Amino acid sequence: MKLAMIGLGKMGGNMAARLLRHKIEVVGFDFNQEFVSNLVEKEGMIAATSVADVVSKLDAQKIIWMMLPAGDITENQIKDLIPLLNKGDIIVDGGNSNYKHSQRRGAMLAEHGIGFIDCGTSGGVWGLDNGYCLMYGGEKQYADVLAPYAQALTHTDRGWAHVGPVGSGHFTKMLHNGIEYGMMQALAEGLDLLKGKQEFNLDLAQITELWRHGSVVRSWLLDLTADALKADQTLEGVAPYVADSGEGRWTVVEAVEQGVAAPVLTVALQARFRSQDADGYSYKLLSLMRNAFGGHAVKKS
Repeated sequence: MKLAMIGLGKMGGNMAARLLRHKIEVVGFDFNQEFVSNLVEKEGMIAATSVADVVSKLDAQKIIWMMLPAGDITENQIKDLIPLLNKGDIIVDGGNSNYKHSQRRGAMLAEHGIGFIDCGTSGGVWGLDNGYCLMYGGEKQYADVLAPYAQALTHTDRGWAHVGPVGSGHFTKMLHNGIEYGMMQALAEGLDLLKGKQEFNLDLAQITELWRHGSVVRSWLLDLTADALKADQTLEGVAPYVADSGEGRWTVVEAVEQGVAAPVLTVALQARFRSQDADGYSYKLLSLMRNAFGGHAVKKS
């Protein structure tokens, strides 16, 4: 088993490492040569010096897995790969692309006989050790080829699924992230209210740890929040600034296009916009949560 990984940042690098630890050969390329060298030295990855070099080092049916930023970078990389690949080869976009772009790219690649899988990828920086959640969109024949790789990347055989046609993988991940916004916002606001009841002098580290055991709000986000609060409840060094990755916006746009009410998801997105001008404890908590599960930078005050 062998594939190429293009984009070896926080997600791509860890995914390459997990595949290698499951005895799958990985040819890796990134413009940051430090990322490449680190994986070669520590995990035994096969280095490539260019995208063309990546393709040349693959076997008969070439599988190119991309973990790149959404937008022009992903678009241009796919266009550059087309003349290098043959019919039956497969491109996987594991980044957070807009599902409408994935539908168009899938149709474009189909004209060349190249398979395309849009893969919604969840798990953040913890995926290397805990496994990822993968949502495959595309033709079943290509999803079947990728099944053994999914088994290596996930913790159990229930950690991945072929969810539907091209576009459905990124659509599913988009809604996943929209829901995530709402869950994070609810936790942050509730804890802000607990902190604000000064007459009780509540210990938020104690309470969040308590909720982890048997309560109906227990979750991985709560686990991460509890761990963060054990270290520091004041959050004085954290700026109340929370970025949004784009998928929250696309989720709200989708709700408008479908005419479906999504007030919680919409307000959660608006709260992130407002955080740039606010000085609230809840925004600091949201920033810490994003750092805990995704490795996103925390802006210091």
